Amino acid sequence: MNKSIVASMLLACTVSFTGVAKQPNILWIITDDHRPDSIQAYNRATTGKSESELGYVMSPNIDRLASEGTMFTMAFNNSPACGPSRTSMHTGRYPFRNGKYGWEQTHQEADFVKPAISQILRDAGYATAIVGKHHVGISEKRNYQGKPIFDFSLEYNRDLHKHGFGGLYSTGAYGLVDEVLLRKDATETIFYPDGRVKTYQLSWADRKLNAAELAVKRSVEQEFDILRAYTRINTGLILGGVNPQPADKTVDARIVEEFKNHLEHAGQSYRTLAGKKVQGADASKPLFVNLGFHLPHTPVLPPKEFRDQFKHRKYKLPEFDSDELASFSPQQQQIYNESKTDMMTYAEKQQAIQDYYAFTAFGDALIGEAVEAFKQYSQKQGKEYLIVFTVGDHGWHLGEQGIMAKFGPWKQSTNGAVIVVSSDKKQFPAGKVVDTFVEYVDFAPTFFSAAGLDVNSKQFSYLDGFDLDTISNNRDFRRDYILGEMNLVSGHRAYLRTKDFAFSMRTRDRRTVAKAPLLNDNIRWALTTDPLKADMALYDLRTDPLERRNVAYTVEYLKLANWFRQKLGNIVLGDGRIEMDWTTKNSYSLSNFAAGADDKKIEIPTELVPEQGIVRPERLNL
Repeated sequence: MNKSIVASMLLACTVSFTGVAKQPNILWIITDDHRPDSIQAYNRATTGKSESELGYVMSPNIDRLASEGTMFTMAFNNSPACGPSRTSMHTGRYPFRNGKYGWEQTHQEADFVKPAISQILRDAGYATAIVGKHHVGISEKRNYQGKPIFDFSLEYNRDLHKHGFGGLYSTGAYGLVDEVLLRKDATETIFYPDGRVKTYQLSWADRKLNAAELAVKRSVEQEFDILRAYTRINTGLILGGVNPQPADKTVDARIVEEFKNHLEHAGQSYRTLAGKKVQGADASKPLFVNLGFHLPHTPVLPPKEFRDQFKHRKYKLPEFDSDELASFSPQQQQIYNESKTDMMTYAEKQQAIQDYYAFTAFGDALIGEAVEAFKQYSQKQGKEYLIVFTVGDHGWHLGEQGIMAKFGPWKQSTNGAVIVVSSDKKQFPAGKVVDTFVEYVDFAPTFFSAAGLDVNSKQFSYLDGFDLDTISNNRDFRRDYILGEMNLVSGHRAYLRTKDFAFSMRTRDRRTVAKAPLLNDNIRWALTTDPLKADMALYDLRTDPLERRNVAYTVEYLKLANWFRQKLGNIVLGDGRIEMDWTTKNSYSLSNFAAGADDKKIEIPTELVPEQGIVRPERLNL
């Protein structure tokens, strides 16, 4: 193992805080499965229209937030699924450098691991808290130097759902067994406004529901107009319906209530909604809070008062045809098969879109409430503030590429937006729009810089991102592409996007999560195997911005696809790649055969770039 290169940079990474003149309170909001086109301000900045390409959306509070600060419209996650995306955000590292590619649970005992954002900020003098959805992906028991990841932690599932707060709670129809997704015994529970509770069987691991069980399930679906997905991996996922609870009693509303309680009880002990005795915010310190919303993640169940505003809207359905499907690579085909919409009726597709945008509109109201509470808390403290709103840990397809899901390398899975509001308007000016590439690994250096830490110092050389202030205001800043990788649904797949092209490829010849001793073994496979086995996908965004025709194996584009294959492969496979067996304490491998490949530059030989125009449909017979 090549541990010596990184070992010396690790345990000594604790930040020494010598006192910073101004440390703002920081609120970091993250929503889940959230499309940026649900925000009118984003649509106006990118298309000139308030509506999305599909139709009506509503977002007065987020629009107001955008008008108060700077909006980054070209923000991309570094893994299109909750777990790896959030771990990447919280560590400031690409998945291929933090060793988390899917749902594996990481820890902080390995010697290449760095502290999370919250741990760095704690050492810089901050009180830290996380409220709502977590999915940090780091074991709370096996943490850095025995220090908790957050000082205060309240989780929507553990601390709310399981205590009867919210409208519907599901234990999930599928689970991971030896990294294989298998059907399991699962239930759903409805919490009624009058206090009644109804629990029914959603699935069995070894048999179908019997007639009586199915009748109960269907009665609930009829009562709440529930629309479910049809495909194997998504069977049971709720894509639409009405929430059993009124708006102020849903689980996301309760998340905001718990957040406000933590602020309102600053310097005091109090009890959470579930009755747990806790301490309020430490008013003697600057505060860093990660507020994680569950919405608009499934189950997509907007409360009635918001659903009623959308249920009669008619939306344009995204186009998808057999030619587009035929151009999919094998991995893309797998993603499609697990999430396709071809069995849904026109009315069901309309409902899925209506309810999704209604849910995001409800989220807009809750975000407005949370932001106002945070501003009031900061004002009461006499402190400056910084608000960073990450619009979705990843995106969501509403029929684009023929699916309703995430998990793909396409724009709808990977593109989000970021809104940054500072009480200091010189740093992030009100109403400014930035269309430079932003990656989710940029949050860590942004927060560290706001806290007065020198992100250009040696101790932060491991960070993969840049301070958003630098991206926004430094005219010499250059980043020609964004990166990402994931190992879920279809196996290891990495993606790279430039202004003109979107490229993705298979990176490993197996789907299993890293296990010792097979760590970074045969690591150059994707660079040397037959081009077809590399499972490439290439979209020419100049003529195909919706990514509907994979041209990687056409006559005109194969050489360009292979150029991207080498560029992306060298970065994610050979420039600091970590593969770690997380069932062990310290068994990992570092691959560095192409150190420095991630130079942020795209300089394609001119002769490899086809002229814009119609591409001949024939594919090479490889």
